[in-house]
Amino acid sequence: MRTDEFDFALPDALIAQHPPEKRGASRLLCVQGGVLEDSQFAAFIQKVNPGDVLVLNDTRVIKARLFGEKQSGGKIEVLVERVLNEHEVLAQVRASKSPKAGSYLKLSGEMEVEVLGRAGEFFHLRFLAETPVLELLERYGRLPLPPYIAHAAEEEDEERYQTVFARESGAVAAPTAGLHFDDEMLQALSHKGVRIAYVTLHVGAGTFQPVRVEHVHEHAMHSECYEIPQATVDAIAQARLAGGRVVAVGTTSLRALESAAQFGELLAGTGETRIFITPGYRFRVVDVLLTNFHLPKSTLLMLVSAFGGMAEMRAAYLHAVEQQYRFFSYGDAMLIEKR
Repeated sequence: MRTDEFDFALPDALIAQHPPEKRGASRLLCVQGGVLEDSQFAAFIQKVNPGDVLVLNDTRVIKARLFGEKQSGGKIEVLVERVLNEHEVLAQVRASKSPKAGSYLKLSGEMEVEVLGRAGEFFHLRFLAETPVLELLERYGRLPLPPYIAHAAEEEDEERYQTVFARESGAVAAPTAGLHFDDEMLQALSHKGVRIAYVTLHVGAGTFQPVRVEHVHEHAMHSECYEIPQATVDAIAQARLAGGRVVAVGTTSLRALESAAQFGELLAGTGETRIFITPGYRFRVVDVLLTNFHLPKSTLLMLVSAFGGMAEMRAAYLHAVEQQYRFFSYGDAMLIEKR
């Protein structure tokens, strides 16, 4: 497959710059067997059945963006990609000249950081303070909004670029399909008999990167860490026995589940995944996907095309543009039944 098969024209005006006034006030495009239905997110509760299991990604976005300077005085920007332990991280570092191993950075005018070396495209950094790095990021860092959002993080984003069920710190991007849910909707789903289960996949900045190679199979997928609790494996098994479906909220939940079932049986535990889902992939776990609209030529657009069908997704995206749906992280949602 060629990468340009996953391209589409998107007017800038359709890229949502702010969340809707209230969680759950978004529109919902339902895609079932090639049939498109325009709806509202509030109708999601009618689209799931008692006995289904809804799988949410409970990762929490960290304040991963820091500014500072090198020993030479040169200005730098640091975007933490992954927290390795209480004092070390992998990070992107933007500077006029890349810092060398053994050099030191001063971030936010307060934190001394040693450059330990490189790990692929990332820098391996050690924060020298005794305070754990997650606490330092919460105190001094800034929320890392996606590159297509034109404003710096504001007070509104501090709340709305987190899901209401976020609890495991480690992501540098939100699992955006989960942003539509408020506590009232989750309670209503539970009362209806829908099981609620969780996975954790810490979303990396690579999620925003377009595929730049000519042919899809040449793309090198970024790595992310995930955890599947035994309670989630059990909930899915029980739903299957009762004839229920697995409804993944977001491509991140889907990627975690499919990664944990690559060898057949869904297994609990932690792992690293570079799973690259493209048309032709055989899904082992997920039956229904709730997701936002994705970037042209992105791995996530390829994933939803694998799940819902290439022709069906092409038609759905064309329809969404024509009907002026809001796109990307703060935008509207799609509900897709597996083709």
